[in-house]
Amino acid sequence: MTELATTGTDLSRLRELNSLSIVRALRDHPPSTVTELSQRTGLSRPAVDVIAQGLVTDGWASVLEPGASSAVGRPARRYQFRSGAGHVLGVDVGVHKILALLADLDGNIVHSVRRSVAADAGPAKRLAELDKVINACVSDAGKDFTDIWAVTVAVTGAVDAAGQTSFFTPLPGWKSVDLPAHLAGRFTCPILVENDCKLAALAERWKGAATDADDIVYLLGGMRNGAGLIIDGVLRRGFGGAAGEIGALKQVRWLDAPEHLQRCPGVPASVSPDDAAAWVFNAAREGDRAARTAVRRYVKDLAVGAAALVLTLDPQVVVFGGGFSRSADLVLDPLRRELERLCLRMPEVRASTLGADSVALGALKLSLNEVDARLFSAGLSAPVAPRRA
Repeated sequence: MTELATTGTDLSRLRELNSLSIVRALRDHPPSTVTELSQRTGLSRPAVDVIAQGLVTDGWASVLEPGASSAVGRPARRYQFRSGAGHVLGVDVGVHKILALLADLDGNIVHSVRRSVAADAGPAKRLAELDKVINACVSDAGKDFTDIWAVTVAVTGAVDAAGQTSFFTPLPGWKSVDLPAHLAGRFTCPILVENDCKLAALAERWKGAATDADDIVYLLGGMRNGAGLIIDGVLRRGFGGAAGEIGALKQVRWLDAPEHLQRCPGVPASVSPDDAAAWVFNAAREGDRAARTAVRRYVKDLAVGAAALVLTLDPQVVVFGGGFSRSADLVLDPLRRELERLCLRMPEVRASTLGADSVALGALKLSLNEVDARLFSAGLSAPVAPRRA
């Protein structure tokens, strides 16, 4: 048998891999002792001790020194991932608002900025507002653009591989916008663009109503209906980024469903079309017959597309989110009844717990995923923002 010589390069790579395994063991865990890290990684205690001290020196970890309150023995020091080594940005560019969230590498939100924008605003005006929101979010948090390790921007409409809404978007003129190019002048880190429904689904699995599920259909209920899909724990985009866009099929009736609420008899003329749905839901709670009929018809149309997705994907959970999720008390029960009538196997139907922040939170999570993907596929030197490929 031929012996394989171990080179200095091999040893260097082995140390790097072991360091990465310790960083993985620290991520998403409470502060850990050397013994706990050894059990989690399978590395020996002496090796873990040396590597952990090196990670502290390099800025990837910090030490929690034991207190003096223990009466028996000397408490072990604990190590924790230094989440403040870098930061990520998640931005929701909606029809009526722009919301930016800045978080550390553990996903803890450090700062947020929200501003309204006119629904009919053109690309130049919307991009100008986006720039103001991002600048304020970063600077008000006391950070610089070089402190940001990844940026994800959520937009309405299917997003292709280049980050553009090439199929459909309700944002006026937005098909011509190249967001990665627009932001590249400020950020050297990866810049991602993704559909809002998909990111809302990601947020619900991360921090919302579906943390216990790997197979999820997320329904965005609002003046625009949409869906995000997570299968086997993976967010599904499809070949061209249009997975979940079942509303494009006219027979599904998602495009027309909100009109039941907008055209409900009895809505005062003083109520704007954007506020009509809220008026109808409130009236339905008070027992107004026409309002209850409008809500029932909306749910029946919503259920057709939802049932098609359930029959195709067989999810564990259907999450009802979006602006109309504030009225889930009126929607969930009739939605369940419709799905029971239409589907072979009934999934759980739950209301979103994240409200209007779900899309921006999903954008944060995608940014964190991007950081982890690059962190654990590259080498560990000192914590610096990863650069775009």
